[in-house]
Parts: sequence; C-alpha cells; structure tokens
Amino acid sequence: MPFPSSENDMIGKMISHYRILEKLGEGGMGVVYRAHDTKLDRDVALKFLPPELTRDADAKKRFVREAQAASALDHPNICTIHEIDETNDGRTFIAMACYEGESLRAKIERGALELGEALDIAVQIAQGLAKAHERKIVHRDIKPANVLITKDGLVKIVDFGLAKLGGRTKLTRTAATAGTVSYMSPEQLKGDDIDHRSDIWALGVVLYEMTTGETPFGGDYEQAVSYTIVNEAPRAIRNLRPDVPVEVERLIEKTLAKDANGRFQTAAELVGALQSLKRRFESGATDANRDEAKTIPSIAVLPFANLSADKENEYFSDGLTEDIIDALTQVPGLRVMARTSAFSFRGKDADVREIGARLNVEHILEGSVRRAGNRLRVTAQLVKASDGYHLWSQRFDREMTDVFAIQDEISQAIVEKLRLRLSGDRPLVKRHTENMEAYHLFLRGRHCVLRMTPESLMKGKEYLEQAIAVDPDYALAYAGIAEFCFFTSLWSFRHPREDLLKTKSAALEALRRDDTLAEAHSMLGIVRGIFDFDWTGAEREFRCALELNPASPIVRYSYGFWFLRPMGRSDEALLQVQQAVKLDPLSPNYNAWLGVVYNSMQQHDLAIAQYERAIELDPSLWRPHWLLAIAYGQMRKFEDSIAEAQKACELSGRNAPTLGALGMAYGRAGRRIEAEALLEKLMARSRTDYISPFAMALVYSGLGESDQVIEWLEKGVEERDVLVVSIIRSEHLLLSPVWGYPRYQALLRKMNLEP
Repeated sequence: MPFPSSENDMIGKMISHYRILEKLGEGGMGVVYRAHDTKLDRDVALKFLPPELTRDADAKKRFVREAQAASALDHPNICTIHEIDETNDGRTFIAMACYEGESLRAKIERGALELGEALDIAVQIAQGLAKAHERKIVHRDIKPANVLITKDGLVKIVDFGLAKLGGRTKLTRTAATAGTVSYMSPEQLKGDDIDHRSDIWALGVVLYEMTTGETPFGGDYEQAVSYTIVNEAPRAIRNLRPDVPVEVERLIEKTLAKDANGRFQTAAELVGALQSLKRRFESGATDANRDEAKTIPSIAVLPFANLSADKENEYFSDGLTEDIIDALTQVPGLRVMARTSAFSFRGKDADVREIGARLNVEHILEGSVRRAGNRLRVTAQLVKASDGYHLWSQRFDREMTDVFAIQDEISQAIVEKLRLRLSGDRPLVKRHTENMEAYHLFLRGRHCVLRMTPESLMKGKEYLEQAIAVDPDYALAYAGIAEFCFFTSLWSFRHPREDLLKTKSAALEALRRDDTLAEAHSMLGIVRGIFDFDWTGAEREFRCALELNPASPIVRYSYGFWFLRPMGRSDEALLQVQQAVKLDPLSPNYNAWLGVVYNSMQQHDLAIAQYERAIELDPSLWRPHWLLAIAYGQMRKFEDSIAEAQKACELSGRNAPTLGALGMAYGRAGRRIEAEALLEKLMARSRTDYISPFAMALVYSGLGESDQVIEWLEKGVEERDVLVVSIIRSEHLLLSPVWGYPRYQALLRKMNLEP
C-alpha cells in the first residue's frame, strides 16, 4: 500500500505483515510505531526512515549492509533487528524488538541519576559497544535518545547504521541540532576519519550527563558547541556535583581526551575500568558511596565467636548467626549482607570500618556464644561501621531451649535501634522445630553441607537424616537434604538421575510441611526444569521463591542460571546473577557463575575477569580454574587453557570435569596423544565410578569428533547430567560444531526447548 500522507493515518494500517498500533515517537532519524507482527504474533517497533535519508542509492546500500551486520550481533545490550524492508512506494523501514521501558533521554530529563545506576547503565552500554566493535561496527551516534532502558533495568542500544546513513561521519547536516552535536568527538567534528574511539568519547559524554544532568561542553548554538568540544576542557564534574568520587571524574576525563590515542583504546578496556569502579563503589571504597549508602539502612552479621570449651560447637555459633541473618532479611527496608560475604571475615584481624567499607554497610552486628551443657551465654553488640560507635549491646544468660527467643530478641533490638517498622507483631525468628536435638542435628548438617567437599556433604546428609528421624515434620531438614542431593548431582559425585529424583522428593516434602520456604521452591524449580523439562512449572516455582524472599542470592542465582539460561533468555539471566553477586559480593561461587553467564554470551573478557575475581576470593577452589580453562579454550589461548585445567585437576583431586577440560585443552592444542590418554583414563574410571557425559563430550570436542560429542550430549540428557543440561542452549565451545545437527535439534525438542 502507498505510504499515508499523514502520520496519524498510519494507525490501524497494514504495512507488509505488520499492523500499526500506535505512534511511539519521532526524531531526526524517523518515526517509530508499535506494530503487531501478524506472522509471528508478537509486537515490534517499526522505524520509518525519512525519505531524504534513503534517496541516495549508494548510501541506502551502505546502511542496509551495516544494519544487517548489526542485526547479527545478538547481544543483550543491543536492540534486536528483525527485518529491513520498504513500502510499495519505496519508504524504508526497520522492524525491531519492542521493549517496555523508556529512553535514557527521558530518564536524564528528570535529573541526574544516582551514581550506582549511572555506572550500571554505562557498563551495559560499553558491553554492547564492545560486541559491536569486535565485529568492526562503529555506532557513530551514541546519545541518550539512542539508549533504551527496559523495565527490568536492561540497557538496549538502538539505531546502528543510521548515523552513517545521515552523513554524520562529518558535520555536514545543517539541520543537526546542538543536542546531537554535543556527543560528537573532536575528530568527527573536524571531518577526520573516525573509528570505534569516537563511540568511547560519546559514551563518556553520556556518563557525564547521567552523573551531572548536563553535557560537558556548553554553547547556545551548534558552532559554539563544536568549538568548545574541539578546543576547550569539559566543565569540572565536581563543580556541578561535589559528591562524585575523584575516580569517576578521572575515568570520564579519560574518555573525553581530545586526542583519540589518550582515551581508552577499546570498549572492552572501558568495560573493565567501569566494572572495577562499580565494584569499588558498591563495596563502599569511594567517598561518595558511603554517603549514598546511608539512604538505605544496611547491616552485616559477622559470625558469632565460639567461646565454648568444645571447639566443635562452632556449628552452633554459626547456626545462631545464620538464623539471625535469615530473620533480618524479612525486615522491610533493611539491606542485609548475605552469609558468605559476612563470614569471609572470620578469623581476620579486620577493623569494623574496613569491614563496613568492603561490604558497603552502615552497621555491624558481632557477638559470641559460650555453651556449657544446657546453659547458654550469648553476647551481641551493634556497631556503627563508620566510626566503631556502639549503638547497643546485651548479654543473654539462658537455657538452651531459649535459643530461638534470644535470636528474636537480638533481631527485634536491631529493628528498634535502626528505627525500622515491622508489619504486625509476629516474631522475626520462625521456630521450625520445638525439638532441640533435631535443631542441633540440623545445624551440624547445614554446617557440613556448606563446606562443599565430597566428605563434608556426605557427613552433612547423615546429620540431616538424623534430624528428620528425630522430628519427621522438620521442613528445613528436608530442604537441606534437597540441597545436598542437588550438589552431588551437579558435581558428578553420584548418578545425577537418582540424586535429582531425591532432590525433587525432598523439596516436595519440605513444602508439604512449610510452603513459605523460598529456597525449597527454588530447588523444586531447578528440578522441574532440568529433570522434568517442565519449564512452565519451573518458572512458577521460581516466581514463588522470588516473591517469598527477593533478597536471597541463591534464589536469584538459581532462577537466572538454571531456568533463564537453558531457556535462552541470556539477558534476563545476566540481570538475576548480577543481583546475586550484589547481594553476596564476596562469594567466590556467585562471582564464578556470573562469569559463566558472560562466557555463554561470548563476553569472554568479562567472564575471565569474574573467574579471576573468584580465585582472588578463594584460591583453593577448583571450579574457577576449570571454568577459566574452558574460557581460554574458546579464545584459542591453548597454553593458558592447559595451565588452568592442570591447576583445576590439582585442586579437585583430578575429578572427571577437570580431566575433561584438560583433555579438551590438549586436543585443541594439537596434543592428541595426551588427550586420548585422558579419554582412556575416564573410560577406565567409568567402570567403577560415575563419570559425567559432559566430561567425555569435552574431550571429544577438543579432538574435533563431533559425532561423539553429540552422542555424549544425548547420553547426558538421558541421564540428566546437570552440566550438559545447563549448557545445552549456550554459545559453548562444546556445542558449536553440532548446532546444525538434526540430532542436536531433536535433543532440544526432547527437552521441550525451542530449537
């Protein structure tokens, strides 16, 4: 149909197979409508380009080529382009994904952003640019109007290729507005050749504007703005916003170096700098962050010291601490540091001010436990982290049966001192059992399971089973059994199918007794997905878990890692696992799993940074080295891959997953004899022990034997090998040779996943 003469006449019309629903906005680069794709039954955004931009046939061809390249980027921070077409009368339009949210321009117009939010948005923009630059694509027109923020906080860069179509490589358009010129680099304005460093300049301008609410170079008209960009220094940020840390100002200044050689030389380098700065900001290591943190009451509960004569009573002092942490997470408006991060300071001679800065919290609760027979002495003190000032302290001399009352009194005292409000008058500490013997057995079991060694896991299971024998209605003990069985299925200590069945059974038993246990819903969600392939049921359980305890890092991580990743919803998975890290920033495991999400999205540099962070937090863990070996293999850094795989083998006692990674590294490096020798070892071991099909598939992948890879993947799905199921939809080195195989497509269908 001919293009209507009036933009309002478009509503309700059909353009190709799109029905126009409403106008979303317009600008110099065209008009955007929400439309319904009648073929695929989804809403899209249609952008109609102004006719004057597409009259030049050569320019139009260049734009189509560049937009096609951009559409192949497939990155969570880049707007997905579905199609480029034109109307019957030659009007070019682009069909893009339609996102619920707003532009960064609209957000900034309401005022400068909180610094943490500005850094998060800048990181995401830089990640998208890093992907584009990796493919030799330069955006040329990064500005707030070309950045969308979804309702989930995900950043989407739009309009790749349009700047070039509009002749914006040089300042030739007299109609260009001063607002757009404000984001152009000096070389762009001078008509010099430009490269990806112009995008880095523009992102620096955007970050400056997010931080201060103003652009760095002033001027009442276009030529005046151009002159200041080329010749003058930007206005000092701290003159406009004194609370901005010096580190942030310096980073922005580097992006705005007049000479492109003085800027960050790659977007990936900028991502690393922004990530590092963001981590320091979140940990309280910047001056401004300490002021901002005061707006939300926050606390870290350090492990209570065990002063009992029997040092084995540490399980009890730890359990008391964990129960107080769990209770405080139920308090609205209070940010509570998760267990792993708080417990990382055990035995370290750290000042409370240092701890508060590292964990980015205002308050520290510390204490001690002395147990003698049935008598307890518990001391607790609440301290202001910034200066060590004591806000409250108390000693409790009670009978062991009063332990829950002690926990509740401590929690209530904190609520009162921090002037928080509770809904209702119910106790904060929930009594899951009245049987003290069962309670102690549960604490011993949880203490062992959290140590995460094969030996401690088995010992923990014994204690948990004893707790259930003493109190058959102890819901938390069933939830602990579910957690144990999942860990053993994950790391191939035993046959995963059997352990996943036990995980499911234990989670259901826990929820029959107490359906408010968020972690039990989360565990059931994992099994519904990776065992039953019931992804609808899995999402229902995860949604319930998030509603019950949105502050649980394990719920956030599990939802992102074990549901959203297999479903192919990588951008959402990234947000959830990032949130888990934010809730428990010193957890080596959550930092490593965040690396896995980055790696599956082909963000290898970011993945490696996360694995190195995990190693820094706990050098004794084998899993980050194992993951690092796989990432280096994907980057064709074979010697590094071999070295990390060998380190993982050494730390793990040469378990099957690490031997598989070493075999893959040998094969990829051309050391076939050594790879085949490891394959024979794994085969021999499989005659007496369970060996993960994932480990076998890794070695065959390194040897380039794709038929064997798909065969072991099929075996892994049949056996419910958790590692196989977890990567089945990711851009994993193991999978790339078999993506096009009909057997691989059939495997996805068997798992109720879209091929």
